[in-house]
Amino acid sequence: MQRITITIDDDLLETVDALAARKGYPTRSEAVRDLIRSATSRDAATGSGRPCVAVLGYVYDHHTRALAQRITDTFHDHHELAVSSMHVHLDRGSCLEVAVLAGPTTAVHELADAVTAQRGVRYGNLHVLPGLHGSHRVRKRHVPRTAHPHD
Repeated sequence: MQRITITIDDDLLETVDALAARKGYPTRSEAVRDLIRSATSRDAATGSGRPCVAVLGYVYDHHTRALAQRITDTFHDHHELAVSSMHVHLDRGSCLEVAVLAGPTTAVHELADAVTAQRGVRYGNLHVLPGLHGSHRVRKRHVPRTAHPHD
């Protein structure tokens, strides 16, 4: 094992200490090692074409002009990735949407970025479960027999 020295501002060090205490790490070093492991595994999954299942959650401003239609169009453009979604009205102007996605990890990340980068999307988070065997089975779902408008 190698010893390194890092420079970190006080606020960030307090965050590391709070994380270490909350998760029960015996030392700061173990907390930092775990953070690095987590970041590298997430980065490795992001760049792969391996199958994954993911949950995309985002909050958006319902009053932003044409945003709901743009988001719908984005999902229609990537229909092969969308498994299911849920829409929740948080208040008069804020909506929460949660979408379950399945497909190649790179394509899932591209869809999530296309949605969360829209003007009017306030918060977004993608949780990816990479390399799940059998995730292709999630794709077999019921398709309605009749078309339905989104207007």
